[in-house]
Amino acid sequence: MLSRRTETPPMAIATGGGADPSPGRLYRRRVHRSFAAYVLACVCGVAAMLALENAGLSHAWIATFFLLGPVAVFAIIGALCHTTDADEYYVAGRAVPAAYNGIAIAADWMSVASFLGLTGLLYATGYSGLAYLIGWTGGFCLIAMYVAPFLRKSGQYTIPDFLGHRYGSHLPRMVGLWVCVLCSFVYVVAQIYGVGLIVSRLTGKSLEVGVFLGLGGVLVCSFLGGMRAVTWTQVAQYVILVIAFLVPVVWLSVRQTGVPLPQMAAAIQIPKLAAREAELRDDAREQQAAAAFAADAQRYALKLEHVESALAEEHAAASRRREQVVVSGLLIEELRAANRAIALVPKDAEAARKAWARARDDSAKRSQPWSGTPGYGPPRGDEASRETIDLQAAKASQINFVALVVCLMAGTAGLPHVLARFYTTPTVRDARWSVVWALGGIAILYICAPILAVLLRWEVLHGVVGLRLDQLPQWIADWSRLDPTLVSIRDVNGDGLLQLPELKINPDILVLAAPEIGGLPYAITCLVAAGGLSAALSTADGLLLTIANALTHDLFFARSVTPLHASKRVAISKVVLLAVALLAAYVATLQLAEILAWVTAAFSIAAATIFPALVLGVYWKRTERWGASAGMLAGLGVTLGYLVHAHPVLRELRGLPADGGLWWGIQPSAAGVFGIPVAFAVTIMVSAVVGGSLQRAKIVDELRRPNVG
Repeated sequence: MLSRRTETPPMAIATGGGADPSPGRLYRRRVHRSFAAYVLACVCGVAAMLALENAGLSHAWIATFFLLGPVAVFAIIGALCHTTDADEYYVAGRAVPAAYNGIAIAADWMSVASFLGLTGLLYATGYSGLAYLIGWTGGFCLIAMYVAPFLRKSGQYTIPDFLGHRYGSHLPRMVGLWVCVLCSFVYVVAQIYGVGLIVSRLTGKSLEVGVFLGLGGVLVCSFLGGMRAVTWTQVAQYVILVIAFLVPVVWLSVRQTGVPLPQMAAAIQIPKLAAREAELRDDAREQQAAAAFAADAQRYALKLEHVESALAEEHAAASRRREQVVVSGLLIEELRAANRAIALVPKDAEAARKAWARARDDSAKRSQPWSGTPGYGPPRGDEASRETIDLQAAKASQINFVALVVCLMAGTAGLPHVLARFYTTPTVRDARWSVVWALGGIAILYICAPILAVLLRWEVLHGVVGLRLDQLPQWIADWSRLDPTLVSIRDVNGDGLLQLPELKINPDILVLAAPEIGGLPYAITCLVAAGGLSAALSTADGLLLTIANALTHDLFFARSVTPLHASKRVAISKVVLLAVALLAAYVATLQLAEILAWVTAAFSIAAATIFPALVLGVYWKRTERWGASAGMLAGLGVTLGYLVHAHPVLRELRGLPADGGLWWGIQPSAAGVFGIPVAFAVTIMVSAVVGGSLQRAKIVDELRRPNVG
């Protein structure tokens, strides 16, 4: 037998607890009732907060309820799922019903990147952002057909555990371990950054403080009960995040069109958006603002041609301005402004080159039609001719779209924290059905994300652009005060009105700001924040648990001569989990990249390492330990090498132009497309040379035998 445990263990969870007296039927009924009661309680809680807001309840109390209420619920579930049993801690006793495992997978999957980043990406890039929807969804099809059943049949605890078992060696286990740790750590940094962003918005604290406050909520779930606690908190988190996403979408569709079905509302609004965009394109003030940004871009480009002399001129001009203020005896505010101007001048030529290159690129983008965002109407006139002429750019866009889809599909089928969920079901059949339930749960959000992007664009173009600067909605000032990089206004033509190029919104905050942009009640703003917090917590819990389990179970326990008691093993895992969480929180405060940049890097790493080792390990009997290990290392080396070579931020750190270094025009977000074929090729070639063992081939036969598990 491959399975370490064949019997179904007693289940005692926060939603009802106790052993199942019959083969699952009474237990499932009890869980269904508890789940229905929880959903009803969530809906009633939101309705109560809306009613209390109308009755005059202060915003501080509403924010406190939505921030602490969900975390308290998750903490209670985590505490009730406290366990020291190894099977319960690592794989939730292998007894999670398919439907709830699918819901937990959906929550685990709909990270802060999906909840916050996807709508913002579609808002900023238009249809090209659909590569994420196609790639992520297609990845689950790969999991259902080629990965999940065999992981469940193996009866292991972790992905490195499976690799060590399949290849009969510690070498692929160790390589897989560090690959899992790397891609999970990169992914968890994005989640913790999202948690910090949400908590700082609700509490008014700085991002750094918000990160470490939110970290407490992350640890509460995963620290106490391991996979058992994480499973049932993720089920609870899914309900909150889906309600939080659907309510503003439906509310905005009714508010804008009177139609409660968002899909119909989008069909009504897209022609209106196209008409408004045509209006803005022909508006003289919009053209004036775009021309001012184009001149700005040209000015920065000239500075970059003569960095040393331009920097000396800026230093001299700022110093002269300060001397004039001191001599003339102007107000203290003028002196402070002059001092700030001096402080903003780059310290040296290298810093100036980086700052001016970013400013040039930003101004160039904002000088384009609709501030560089895609329009919803058909191209006309010069735009149509430009699109016809620029065939090379169109071809590069198509190549990047396909490359990103491939990376995201393979990366989804190789992400350790997602794959670990398929160890928790009672049977192989349940593992397959978990994917079906997960896809259904994920589709609810994915179908609505593009619609929310359309509705938000309508709100911005109709409700913000064209207003006087002293009449702008409060949300712009609130987000700008929290962090000027999130929302900023720059009146480049000095007319006192807001043109579209003068408004800069970080795509990561669009979902959080959606209720404020749409003029919805404050309770809905807090509800969306609670949904984003749930999305980030659900994924961060799974990722931290994956890292801690890999480091302890596969690095230490698997090679320990003296077996440790289960309670000691669990205790050590918790200590490692805490250490990893603190390190990830620190990295998140550095704000090295946007959420999607971290996430795509994690997918590329998983796609070029874990995915080939799993697929070849199951479908090619001759795959051998040296081949699998060499393939993972080769895929990792090529992927990381391209990221370092081509990523704009990393190029700037090395003093290179940010917009260079691309191979065949492929962006760093799809770096894994180079690592995937290398990993497959190296694995096959090395395995063919070394030769496989008969014993390993028998394991493949057992994995692929229909009646196993």
